[in-house]
Amino acid sequence: MTLPPGVTLRDAAPGDEGTVAHFVRRLADYEKLLHHATATDEDFRVALFGTPARLSALIVEQAGTPIGFAVWFYDFSTFMGKPGLYLEDIFVEPEHRGGGIGKAIFRVLAKRALAEGCTRMNWSVLDWNAPSIAFYRALGAVGQDEWTVQRLEGAALAALAAE
Repeated sequence: MTLPPGVTLRDAAPGDEGTVAHFVRRLADYEKLLHHATATDEDFRVALFGTPARLSALIVEQAGTPIGFAVWFYDFSTFMGKPGLYLEDIFVEPEHRGGGIGKAIFRVLAKRALAEGCTRMNWSVLDWNAPSIAFYRALGAVGQDEWTVQRLEGAALAALAAE
């Protein structure tokens, strides 16, 4: 895998939770959703390094400075009877895009998914994000337009649980 000079990808380690939180906020700002990004460094410490770990992360660095990240977890296809890798977030600083970093992240995750026995990778993209959609199509990804994401959260989640 060819990366720009000085760029490395590594698994997150304890102490990286602040970096993950930073990039989540950067992504949320790009997606015009910053008001929803309330996760703290501590939330990410527990999710990444608690028992059980609920999340995995990859940190992208250039000469030791973080410039991007990806976070994922494993889901399961009951139809296939196999796990999948769900890419929750990916972000590369705008000035570092177009040099193969995004593709390298996807390649590393695809290799990891196959090594873990996963049959697929899934992720979501906002419908207005044409540059990302074009990038994903170039990787060979296929949109799942027949499915819509549903969400139950906040007061509605609490009300249902209280019934």
